[in-house]
Amino acid sequence: MTATAPREALWSRCAGCSSLLYRKRLRRNLDVCPECGAHTRLGAPERLRQLVDPGSLRPLPDRLPEADPIDFVDVLPYPHRLSAARASTGLSEAVVCGTATIGGHPAVLAVMDFRFLGGSLGCAVGELITQAAERALDDGVPLILVTASGGARMQEGALSLMQMATVSQAIAALREAGVLTVSVLTDPTYGGVAASFATNTDLVLAESGARMGFAGPRVIRQVTGRALPEGFQTADFLLRHGQVDMVVQRRSLRGRLVALLAATGSGRPPRPAVPRQEVAARRERPADDPVVVPPPAGDAPADRDAWDTVRVARHPGRPTTLDYLDSVFDGFVELHGDRLAADCPAVVGGVARLDGRHLMVIGHQKGHTTAELVARNFGMASPAGHRKALRLMRLAARLGLPVVTLVDTPGADPGVGAEEQGQAAAIAENILTLTMLPTPVLAVITGEGGSGGALALAVADRVLMLRNAIYSVISPEGCAAILWPDRSAAPQAARALRLTAPDLHRLGVIDEVVPEPAPAAHHDPAETARLLRAALLANLLPLLDVPTATLVRRRRQRFRRFGAARGLSRAGVR
Repeated sequence: MTATAPREALWSRCAGCSSLLYRKRLRRNLDVCPECGAHTRLGAPERLRQLVDPGSLRPLPDRLPEADPIDFVDVLPYPHRLSAARASTGLSEAVVCGTATIGGHPAVLAVMDFRFLGGSLGCAVGELITQAAERALDDGVPLILVTASGGARMQEGALSLMQMATVSQAIAALREAGVLTVSVLTDPTYGGVAASFATNTDLVLAESGARMGFAGPRVIRQVTGRALPEGFQTADFLLRHGQVDMVVQRRSLRGRLVALLAATGSGRPPRPAVPRQEVAARRERPADDPVVVPPPAGDAPADRDAWDTVRVARHPGRPTTLDYLDSVFDGFVELHGDRLAADCPAVVGGVARLDGRHLMVIGHQKGHTTAELVARNFGMASPAGHRKALRLMRLAARLGLPVVTLVDTPGADPGVGAEEQGQAAAIAENILTLTMLPTPVLAVITGEGGSGGALALAVADRVLMLRNAIYSVISPEGCAAILWPDRSAAPQAARALRLTAPDLHRLGVIDEVVPEPAPAAHHDPAETARLLRAALLANLLPLLDVPTATLVRRRRQRFRRFGAARGLSRAGVR
């Protein structure tokens, strides 16, 4: 499970009160400052020692192939960063998984470690946590997740984004089987982890001093230009805004888990065991291979620079969801509101017809003018927008209507209000629900597909992408600001992220590239609508004949294959 970790220092300084503390005394106090009560970050091995019964931990296998699925290079090659993280932490990846007992109650644990590349969610991490969830399902015992992460691992591009769906559908399977899932938020938990498995479990506990949110404080300040409220995104903030079940001091965490495991496990008959051979065969059954569509004669050249594609995808003249609802579909009737508090203008949806067939269409709405863009929040959905989309998806399932989503957003709303209203949990619930929605789902990336805000509408049976659209775990500017010396490296970041339709088609993230008239969609919206309509019909009609159980199983297989970058062709990406 681990290599020999470096020897720790004898003294450390408290980040809360600046007191100089003797490490042994701090360790005896569970790494909580005895002077001010600040909770020091824990590595995964120490966290496990504090939580599980002595001698009960049985590590799950963590031997994974070396993962550099998109050959990402910034100022350092990605494999060099992985090697450095392994040497400094003694871990093979940013999560440690195992079976154990807690107060005598069996459980499967997946504990993240922020020291390893910021606890980022990559293909290997997603695979390990998914395997842990599958083990919990097989054994019929609770799954406990301890999260500590800055978000998805940008060095693995859109494949890291897919892990949000991969792990979420494993959580969904546990929910369907009636197996308890518990998330323990520790400091920090942000981004794709917060917007998926950290918040879509049955119970969400926050350790005292933890911070959690979809967007980090620095990003929120940069986007909004506002000072943040006192205690913003802290555990107590989350409790006041109804986003966690409880806030727990570290010294009480084990006891609370024991009490919860005892209460939820009493009186429930054990789940019938699934034969290991059957489980293995079920998991290894491959999903349908992506359909390779040769670019038509009028399409943009295959070697268009990624940064040029980014600028085209963001062009204000590019057709919007409302444009497509008018030109591709018939008889659109818009439905409003999340039935809780608001009607987010960045998401539009309602019933429509396509070639005489009724369906539910949901999409992000930007606009063409500055006034429209501001009124629609540039297509960045609030929690109310995600909950409106969720309401319409569930309505479609009840009515037996297929769902078509049109994705065009730079990302979810990163504002203070969005965090107060539970942005991460809203995205997480959409992703989880889509993994088990009992009706056909067809998604199209029409412009920008930005991070978790895009994935909240893109967990589908088939994912299409217009030729000049983009789909990425992070914006090129954001990636450049983190990994390069300055934001001027955004064009380099765009190329490294493999965010164009041809790149993502080769990676299997999307199933089909929808051609655009030359040079781009906004130069001939009518022809673009014709091409999109044809692609929708070609992909939707076969889905209508698939039995519901088969449909959901195939959808889950589609996203399960992204674990550990299985079957990806690096040569194809090059």
